[in-house]
Amino acid sequence: MDMQFPKPAIAATAIAIVATSSIAFILAHRLEWTVGRLYIGIAVATILINLGCLLRWNPGLILKRSRFGRGTKTWDMVWLALWAPIVVAVYVVAIREGNMGLPGIEWLLGLAVFVPGWALVIWAMVVNPFFEKTVRIQTESDHRVISAGPYAYIRHPGYVGFSGWFLSTPLLLSSNWAFVPAVLSVIGLVVRTALEDRMLRLELSGYADYTARVRFRLVPGIW
Repeated sequence: MDMQFPKPAIAATAIAIVATSSIAFILAHRLEWTVGRLYIGIAVATILINLGCLLRWNPGLILKRSRFGRGTKTWDMVWLALWAPIVVAVYVVAIREGNMGLPGIEWLLGLAVFVPGWALVIWAMVVNPFFEKTVRIQTESDHRVISAGPYAYIRHPGYVGFSGWFLSTPLLLSSNWAFVPAVLSVIGLVVRTALEDRMLRLELSGYADYTARVRFRLVPGIW
């Protein structure tokens, strides 16, 4: 393994953890915010587990996901610019409007959605060396269809996992109003799924055959 690029990736991860935690507590106005502290702890653990799994099984993806690849579709950059503020809004609303008390039943339900959601994302990242953060055909990396792991069952498992992350956040931070941007975030992912799937059918060799074998994009038996 080339050990040159994991070092900046690890440093960037540490910075992201500190920045995210600080912003959350600043917005919450209080350090004794119990569910916020629990959420940050879970998020940090998830980030570290994800990084560890990639270092072990798919280290090349770390560098790929740290930058925007050449040939990223213009429509995807527009989509990202529109979608990212909605994701931020999930946290702003949850932090500003969430219950500052102790976690309850809704917190356990959120955890039951968050954990398998992120497990699915990590699984997808481990088996897919082309799991970049933007949509493009990676001609420099011999881009090909991946049908192993969760891709044997649905075509876009990462989006399913991310949807679980967004929908679990209002529950974990005890904020009903945060469901509004959370649902909008998921709708945005569904739109991107359709656009990406169409692009892959047209431009990635073998993808049309793959769609004949794995019929559903996100939810088996439905879509």
